[in-house]
Amino acid sequence: MAKQTIADVDVAGKNVLMRVDFNVPLDDQQAITDDRRIVMALPSIKSVLERGGRVILMSHLGRPAGEGYEAKYSLAPAATRLGELLGQGVAMATDVVGEDAVAKAAALSDGGVLLLENLRFEKGEKKGCAEFASKLAAMADAYCNDAFGTCHRTDASMAAVPAAMEGKPRVVGFLVDKEIQYLSDTIAAPQRPFVAILGGAKVSDKINVIQNLLGICDQVLIGGAMAYTFSLAKGGQVGQSLVEPDKVELAKELVEKGGDKLVLPLDTHCGDAFSGDCNKQVVAAGEIPDGFEGFDIGPETAKKYAEILANSKTVVWNGPMGVFEMPPFDEGTKAVAKAIADSDATSIIGGGDSAAAIQQLGFAEQVTHVSTGGGASLAMLEGQEFEAVKLLDEK
Repeated sequence: MAKQTIADVDVAGKNVLMRVDFNVPLDDQQAITDDRRIVMALPSIKSVLERGGRVILMSHLGRPAGEGYEAKYSLAPAATRLGELLGQGVAMATDVVGEDAVAKAAALSDGGVLLLENLRFEKGEKKGCAEFASKLAAMADAYCNDAFGTCHRTDASMAAVPAAMEGKPRVVGFLVDKEIQYLSDTIAAPQRPFVAILGGAKVSDKINVIQNLLGICDQVLIGGAMAYTFSLAKGGQVGQSLVEPDKVELAKELVEKGGDKLVLPLDTHCGDAFSGDCNKQVVAAGEIPDGFEGFDIGPETAKKYAEILANSKTVVWNGPMGVFEMPPFDEGTKAVAKAIADSDATSIIGGGDSAAAIQQLGFAEQVTHVSTGGGASLAMLEGQEFEAVKLLDEK
């Protein structure tokens, strides 16, 4: 799926319209509490600026109504932070495709940066509106997608804009290029044994991923609350654990289809209340007593999973093994994270909670790749094709 990158475009004297993911968390005072998404966009932005190009950045932030400007969703704090990181001024448009945006885009000089206001202030963004997209497209000579977190969407800025810019360079940024390399290309031709670890609360969220990975992995290890739905499917007792009764038949089918490839927990760490200081016990999988709830994989499971991971050559992890935010029910997730970090495997951590866990536990530097997009990485693990990427220029 090799795509041309921003490095392949002669950007000197040109306006590059770059879709970034500046959907950063803000506190009540509109201060950014985590600027990682801005930092991660810097290499693509600098690549244009250092070669005499001009950058017009567009992003969404939060979920505004699409009825125009809403102060709490303004990208102004992102413009300020980006300016600090780049060491230069960043122009901020007061609208998206209105008079101010058009005038500031036209006034950009070489090496200059403009950030448009929140794309989702315009209804046309979520609708994938061609007319809205053509107004964005008219501002630039080239398009760059560096927003992996929204690559699985068909919002105007992701699909309609590059469609409107046919004939002009349409490329990926370095961030999206890296995501495709790991999440798509590595999985297409993995070194074996290839092991996937899937956690999280719901089987329903991961059905397509489990089905796809059972077809290409050597083993798929299951953890998190969705393991209890599998326990029910095997006739086990789950106490008060979080389960999806309507997915039991499906879980049975997956158990049957998976055979030895689908590896379920041996034991469960459970408690009688959602609290770190509740009464706790470790029981065999499928033997959770009434009044107790499963909160984590047990020590035998953690040991078994660590042994499997130690011998793997490619690992994909999406979803924690338990309630990793609440000790001692973080032990299973910690054991899996450490086993991945200690292994020699190419290790790909899906976004969302898995990425948060690997960061929180201090192992982010010891894995090969931490994805920036939860929903997008999940969609790619399902084997979905992304319209937003398909439209871009091939290598």
